[in-house]
Order: sequence, then C-alpha cells, then structure tokens
Amino acid sequence: MSLFAVHYHELGLKGGNRRRFERVLVGNCEKSLRRLGRRFSIRSVEKRLLVSIEADDTDADRPIVAAAFDLLTRICGVAHVMRTLELPRDVDAVAAAIIAEFSRREQPVASFRISSRRSDKLFPMLSTEVNREVGGRVVAALGIPVRLKGAAEDVRISVLRACMLVSLERRRGPGGLPAGTAGRVAVLMSGGYDSPVAAWQMINRGCKADLIHFHSHPLVDKTTQEKARDLAEVLTEWQYATKLFLVPLAPIQTQVRLHCPEPLRVILYRRFMVRIAERLARGRNCDALVTGESVGQVASQTLENLATVDHVVDMLVLRPLIGTDKQDIIARAKRIRTAAISERRDQDCCQLFIPAKPATASTPQQAALAEEPLDVDALVSQAVEDTEVISFP
Repeated sequence: MSLFAVHYHELGLKGGNRRRFERVLVGNCEKSLRRLGRRFSIRSVEKRLLVSIEADDTDADRPIVAAAFDLLTRICGVAHVMRTLELPRDVDAVAAAIIAEFSRREQPVASFRISSRRSDKLFPMLSTEVNREVGGRVVAALGIPVRLKGAAEDVRISVLRACMLVSLERRRGPGGLPAGTAGRVAVLMSGGYDSPVAAWQMINRGCKADLIHFHSHPLVDKTTQEKARDLAEVLTEWQYATKLFLVPLAPIQTQVRLHCPEPLRVILYRRFMVRIAERLARGRNCDALVTGESVGQVASQTLENLATVDHVVDMLVLRPLIGTDKQDIIARAKRIRTAAISERRDQDCCQLFIPAKPATASTPQQAALAEEPLDVDALVSQAVEDTEVISFP
C-alpha cells in the first residue's frame, strides 16, 4: 500500500462546521481516486486525511502512485499532499526508515534536513531534539551532510498521538474549499481564457458551477461548441459533475443587427445573455451568475457598460476576475489545464456583426431605448426553449 497525507488549511478554521466540510472533502477524494481502478481507503487523523492506495514502488505500480499523487493535488480544499510513511512513535524506527529510503535512491542524496512538528505536546522529546537525534543517526549511517537551507531532501516528521508520519515528498494543492460546500452558480462561459478560469475560481471557493455557453450556429461553425464541451470536461475533473447549456444566440443577434444602433450591438448581446442566463439559473436554483469579465479588457467591459448589462437582471452577478491582469489569468488557465483548449481558434459569438466603433460608455436608458423595436421576452423565451443541455461525466 502507498500512503498519502492530505492536508487542508481553510477547513481547519471552520469550527463547528469543520466536520461537514471534511465529509465533503473525503467524498471528493473518493470520486477522484475511483479513476485509478485500485482499492483505497481514507481516514481522518488529527486534521489531515490519510489515504492508502493499493500500489507499491514496483515498476508496474509507479504510474498508479504518480497518478494518485496528481489526482490528490487537484482536489479543491487540499493545501498540500505528501508521500508518507506511518511509523510507531519511536525515533529508532523513524531513523531506520529514512536511512532505508535514502539507501534505495538511484542517485545519491546530496544533503538533507529534518523538520519535526509535534501535534502531541506530551511526546517526551521536543521537535528540536527529534531533529537532532534522527538527523544524527542518518549522518552516522550514510555520511550525508545536513543543510538547513537549500537541502536536497526535506524530511518532515509529524508526531501524532498514535503514530509518527515521515514524509519525503510534498506537493501543493489548489487550496480553497471542497467543491459542493457553497451553493450553486451559473457561469457564462465562452471559449476564451477568462470565463473557464472564473468558473474554476468559484469551484475552488466551494461552489458547484453550471456552464452556459452562447453560440451563433448556423451563422458560424461549431468550433466554439466543441471548445465548450472540452472545457466542461476539464472543469468536471474539479467538480465531478457538470451541466453544460448550449444556447443559440444567432436569432437574437440577427434582430439586433436589423433594428438596433450599431455601436450598442455588443452591449445588447450581453444584456440578452444575462437575461437568458438568469432564466436558466433560476430553473437550477442557482444563487448567482458568474462572468469572466475584467475591467477595461475590451470595450464592453468598461464600468459603464458593465452597469448597463447588470441593469436587466435581479440576480447577483459575480466577476471573480474583475481586477485581474490578463497574464495572470493565462497563467491560472495553464495550471488548471484549460489554456490549451482556450488557445484553439474559433468563431466566437460576440465577434458576429461586431461594430467598427463599439460604445464604451453606455447607459441603461440608452440600451433600453435601443431595444424598443425588439420583442425581448419572446426572444429570451425562444432561446431558453432551444437550449441544449449536456451532462458531464
């Protein structure tokens, strides 16, 4: 069996609600690990989860161990994950295990340090004493130098009430809260970098995210719909089940082009989008709409235009990326593995009938006047009726 220690941070601050958050985290770990096709067990031990997986360090099982490590570090709510040995509360056993581990390495260990923490303050040795005792025995046995800064190996020892955990490999997780602990949101998701990252950030704050994608087929091809499906699959890895709504916007865009002022077209598209999204979101008992907008990134995302769009809905509209730099958004997209999909060329619905000089400082009154020739309710209702719903997985 391979053992991993899964640590969380923010969950530990939840007081009386911590047990509920921890139960959801355990459930999410189980959903992720089922992909391995191996037996596993999860138990809670002193504000961490210990995950045992049916795999060892043989050549045949190393891919399974590596996959388990990767899966555990891609679970919202996880601060970091460590490959761990569970040993008796005995420095002799701990030192022997570290010596054995270092001796098995194909490449000699250049330097090491021991970092101990005592959860159990009744343990007879202080953390510094554990460090010195264990480190001294490793040096005596193998001659590897100790280096307190910049060591090649940082061995972490946790002294618990029932055992000692020795960890030699540590990876960061995404942090945040377990998906499914903070309500449901509806995300207006294009095929670009921004909105999938906004969806992920809400998932990482504990929300379940429904995804709403607007397309202009048959006036354009289906590349954006294909991207939306692929993005939904990636986001499903983080929240385990996803609903994707594919909404046809072309009939509305055609009417806007025929009857409304050209500079306001994109703003009017956006107003229709949030109206439709609100209708779909209320049918799913969502608590808020989410967009990937960032102030000033494009003409429709000025403060004035954002206010004009929000004016037509009563539901809370959240913009997690509102003050985020584009390069930071792209870096996040790479980390969550949506960037490669977003980079693919497509025919985005907002590029259809785009004005040469879009308005950058509209008002709700101007937009309402521009919409007067349109039967807004009928167009919204028809779009909702024609929406395709796809479930993942």
